[in-house]
Amino acid sequence: MVSDPIADMLTRLRNALKARHPKVDVPASKLKAEIARILKEEGYIMNYKLAEEGSRRVIKIYLKYTPGNEPVISKIERVSRPGCRVYVGTGEIPKVLGGLGVNIMTTPRGVMTGASAKKQGVGGEVLCQVY
Repeated sequence: MVSDPIADMLTRLRNALKARHPKVDVPASKLKAEIARILKEEGYIMNYKLAEEGSRRVIKIYLKYTPGNEPVISKIERVSRPGCRVYVGTGEIPKVLGGLGVNIMTTPRGVMTGASAKKQGVGGEVLCQVY
């Protein structure tokens, strides 16, 4: 039993990147699939695929590396945790690395990046930062 499944997913990604694995499997959920979708759209991972291994549903995340075999994701960290939730309004959405990274947020209109949340005029919970 994992108390914070999102942090578990991010840790699996970090560990796989550090070990230079081509892919990593994470237990599936709708929120994790949305996070993987955003990571793909923003160009941080090659692809992701929902699959079933026996009775378990998993997300296979195919990691992306530079031609020099360096990971594209240099840092991925959890912002809002179960013990300390971080909610922001439209005007308070923080920039990550001066606009070079992305925030992934849950909003009333779904899971999206901080930039698209600001564009749509909604706030929400900041899940994680990636750069």
